[in-house]
Amino acid sequence: MFDSVVVATDGSESVQRAVDVSLDFAERFDATVHALYVVDASEVESSPESVRDELRSALEADGEAALSTVAERANVDVTTAVREGRPAAEITAYAREVDADVVATGTRGRHGENRFLIGSVAERVVRTCDRPVLTVRQLQEE
Repeated sequence: MFDSVVVATDGSESVQRAVDVSLDFAERFDATVHALYVVDASEVESSPESVRDELRSALEADGEAALSTVAERANVDVTTAVREGRPAAEITAYAREVDADVVATGTRGRHGENRFLIGSVAERVVRTCDRPVLTVRQLQEE
């Protein structure tokens, strides 16, 4: 039924419940897990040109750390990937590439406080992804 799960993470505390739920989901269905971190290209491009490479490297390192956390929490093998681009578009494209049966994401990440101004990544994934999307709400306030 579900053979492949993509879990999108930004490494924030609020996404950890989504990671836990998606890993549990994968275990229950004996599904493969793909953990994805997206370096937000607009964040890099809006920074001063003199620091873009450093910022990109720092964000990629944050991504690797977030993905390591997912892999450490898992009782199954996890394939990890770091991409750069618009997060919702990259999550959707990656889900297609790996032929995911479901995409899991938190409803509020690092930029949750800005969601009313720019819209949330989770909302855009739900609207644009051609795969089922499991959104996992954080239960406790940060």
